[in-house]
Order: sequence, then structure tokens, then C-alpha cells
Amino acid sequence: MISILHDKLQKTAEALRAARTSLVKEHGETVLSSVTIEQVFGGMRGVPALVCDTSSVSADEGLRIRNIPILELTDATPEEIFWLLVSGERPNAEELAALKDLFAPHYQIPSYVVDTLKAMPKDAHPMAMLSAGLMAMERESAFRKAYDAGAGKDELWKAMFEDSVRLIASMAGLAAAVYRVRFHGGSVIDAPAGEKDMSNAFAHMLGISNDPAWKDLVRLYLVLHSDHEGGNVSAMTSYVVSSALSDAYYSVSAAMCGLAGPLHGLANQECLRFIIDLEKQFGGVPTEEQLREYAWNRLNSGQVIPGYGHAVLRVTDPRFTAFYDFAEKHNINDDNVKLVQMIYNIVPGILKEQGKAKNPWPNVDAASGSLLYAYGMTEFDFYTVMFGVSRAMGLCAQMLVNRMMMSPIVRPKSLTIAEMQSKA
Repeated sequence: MISILHDKLQKTAEALRAARTSLVKEHGETVLSSVTIEQVFGGMRGVPALVCDTSSVSADEGLRIRNIPILELTDATPEEIFWLLVSGERPNAEELAALKDLFAPHYQIPSYVVDTLKAMPKDAHPMAMLSAGLMAMERESAFRKAYDAGAGKDELWKAMFEDSVRLIASMAGLAAAVYRVRFHGGSVIDAPAGEKDMSNAFAHMLGISNDPAWKDLVRLYLVLHSDHEGGNVSAMTSYVVSSALSDAYYSVSAAMCGLAGPLHGLANQECLRFIIDLEKQFGGVPTEEQLREYAWNRLNSGQVIPGYGHAVLRVTDPRFTAFYDFAEKHNINDDNVKLVQMIYNIVPGILKEQGKAKNPWPNVDAASGSLLYAYGMTEFDFYTVMFGVSRAMGLCAQMLVNRMMMSPIVRPKSLTIAEMQSKA
């Protein structure tokens, strides 16, 4: 799959390998940090142990894609984001058109994948269907074919590039098929003839709305959820699995299983459920005074306000800001969205006054589900699939960069409790 981006990455791969070799040779013994027993038992939180050049997250700013703040990328398309993730540069018009030409043939997934989805139980979880669909499509992997044919490790990145392009583009058709099979009786919608824009094709295949604002929301959703450094569950899962030279389909399918966890990708639907329950309790949007009283009662009973707080951030998640701005720009007249806005104006002050929350500000999940719901996607269990379509870009970009660097298999050292007790 020779292309403009492929040729650009050839030079990037050489530079990455040189930088990696130099760092290991000249500074390989440099200590980055110490690791405490608390961190080992605490899920390795805060332990620097991975390389991720595609994005970074800081406590006082939030997400940067290739050192560009995410709020400066809210006008981008998914194709632009993928190009930026893997190359470090935004594409020009010619480069963007070339990448769209690579993506477009794969929006329509193979019929055997649709048959696989239809053969699953009627009540199968959409994330299980997404993962199964990816595994069914693994037979398409150029990476596995290249490895089986004896390709050297220095050449495998080229096959990973092919897999990444096909997988990312296919995620739109696969996810839309999951939605149609699981919630709409199996009436799969084909990609529009001649459509080369990924988010437009995805929005169409979902069959939810023809509103141009809906297509714009899908585009924004795919951009905002695309990457979030390398230590989150889905990114780290794909990192570890692909380090064994498993292809992109195995690796992303495994990552989707991690994303399906309640502590990772399910948070947006939990936030929306909280908002809908709140609305039901008050028979509509409560007054500000009612919301204040409700929030205090909830906190005093030991419960949290879903969507508020973040493991890393200590400011408002800029991705929340982007969704909030989208709602205001399009003047969305929906009670759930109004509640999101009201909660944002009231709850941080209450959390500050209470003094227990390390971060009283909202994360992206506080707004994303409500916007999807407002445009007619009312099936909560599908929201994490939407997340997965977007996150596939970051996962594939990270795997591609790691293959370009010829990163080794991941194999950290484990300790028994007795060994840690002996060191205490």
C-alpha cells in the first residue's frame, strides 16, 4: 500500500530508530523514577514505563495531540487526526485527499463480517459484537501475511500501516453494522456512493439523522476521543498485545475488551444515566436551588457526581469544553443538555466547598453521551462502540510508531507479596 503517507513514514521510521538507539546507548542507565509498593498495588499509577509519542496529557492542560492542544484541533477531520498522530504534522490538501482515497474503499465491510454479527445472540452486547467483528476480519491482516512470509522486523511497520488504514476505515462500517443489527433488526445501511469523508460515511450508515449538525457531532466525537496517551487501559492493552507481534486486528480487539470495562469506556453512559434519573426525579430540569440541594445530599451520602473528577486532570477537560461549545453553537434545545450545562455551572463550586475531590471539574464523559442522546442515539450500550471507533485511530497510530521503532516485547517484572515485604 504505497502512498504519500507511507513514503513520509519511511523517513520517520529511520529517525525514530536512530533516536531510540541513541537514547538507549547513551542514556540507558538514566533513572526516570523510583517505584513504591503503593504504586505496585495501585495499578502502576504514575509509573513512567511506556513510550507514547502520539499524544500526552498534563494535569493543568489536558490532551495534546503531537503537542497541539486538542482545542486547536476541533475543526479537524478524523483523517487529519490520524495523519497527525502518525507523522507529527497536519496534512496539506493533497495529502488529506490521498489518505481519504485510501480509507474510502474500506467503509463497506465484508459480507461475512455482517453475517458474523447477525449470527450472535440477539441480546449480545454491542462491544462484544464489535470485538467479534474485528476478530472475524483478522483474516484480512497484511501484517500476519507479511510475518508468515518472512518479513524482517524492520519491514513489518509497512504491513502494520496497511492494517491500520483498513482497520480504522472499517471501524465505521463495522460499528454502524453493529448498531443496525443489534438495535434495528439487521437492516444494514451501505456507505454512500462516492463518499470519501469517514465521519460523513459513518453518520450516514448509522441511519440516525440527516441533520448536518449530527454529521458534525460525529466528526467532533471521533476527533476528541482519538487518543489519550499510552497508559490508559485500552491503549496499554493494544501496546502489550501488539508487542508480541500480534497484528492490529488482534490488538485492537483486545483493546476494545478493555474499553468495555465500567472503569474505562462505559463512563459516558453512566453520566447520561445519572442525568436522566435526575430529570425523572424532578419531572424535568430542576431549579438551581434544587440541584444544589440534590448535589449536597448525594455527596453527603458518600456518592460521587458522575463525570466530575479525572485520574490525571486538575482542570476542566478541554474535550468537555469542546462539546459544551458545540451545544451552545448549535443551540441544542434538549433537557439533558441543559442539565449538563447547569451542573457545570453549579457542581464544581460545591465540590470545592466540600473539599474532598482532587479535581472538581468535569471530564469528557460529562457531556458526550447527552449530545448523542439529543440527536436520537438513545441506546446507551452503543456509546462505548462510538468511543471505540475513535480510539482505534490512536491505538493503530501507537502500534505503528512502535513497529517503526522496532520496540521489543513488553515484559515487566512481577513480585510476590513476600518479596515486597522483604524490601519494606
